[in-house]
Amino acid sequence: MKTEEQFHLNPVLKQTVEDHPYPLLFVTVSGSHLYGFPSPDSDFDLRGIHILPIENCIGLKSGKETIEKSEIKEKMEIDLVTHDIKKFMGMMLKKNGYVLEQLMSPLIVTTSPVHDQLKDLSSRCITKFHAYHYLGFAATQWKLFQKDSPPRVKPLLYLFRVLLTGIHLMRTGRIEANLVALNEDAKLSYLPELIDRKILGHEKATLEAVEFEFYQHEYERLRKELEDEFYKTHLPEQSSAEEELNDLLVSLRLNTLA
Repeated sequence: MKTEEQFHLNPVLKQTVEDHPYPLLFVTVSGSHLYGFPSPDSDFDLRGIHILPIENCIGLKSGKETIEKSEIKEKMEIDLVTHDIKKFMGMMLKKNGYVLEQLMSPLIVTTSPVHDQLKDLSSRCITKFHAYHYLGFAATQWKLFQKDSPPRVKPLLYLFRVLLTGIHLMRTGRIEANLVALNEDAKLSYLPELIDRKILGHEKATLEAVEFEFYQHEYERLRKELEDEFYKTHLPEQSSAEEELNDLLVSLRLNTLA
């Protein structure tokens, strides 16, 4: 598994970032690399924030709020998605766990002082209702696991990753997206083997013999655990960061006039 420094120094990822049409406030690595179970053929999911120049925000012709680009460079499949800072901040203020995971990812390709400011504000964007995000995504992954024939390892790992991330968030108020780190507390004995199958295999690795009832029981048990933590958590019901995010956005937009 690659280290944080290797992502920062990877020349292919750096070139992808440098080719972006707008200034970038950060780009991090998400997906299976962040979650702790990349296979040898896993693509690189790059996520971040760009900032539109002010003329693209106040004129008749607006700039792109979201820019997506997929390409293969030197046998690396790269998927880059960035949002303008206003859109990203809007998602931070909603029950969107994805953007907070991207913001807090330790796998950094490029960063800035604004990235640090947003990370500082992120804890005040977290509410108890982020549990809904993780419950919803877990339900989607369980349906995918049920539908696959033969069943694949990937949706099963995503299923347990989101449930454990949600439970950890409700208990601690902190984002943790790495399944290996999460399992240090959860201690689910079956996860190391599943992770090894994915890491040592390939993106579409399958399970030869599936104890379906066992995994269904675990899904239902962890889902119930997340629901229980939702009712017990001391997390607030509303974000308290909107005013400071607004001030930061206005300051950044005005600075693009210089």
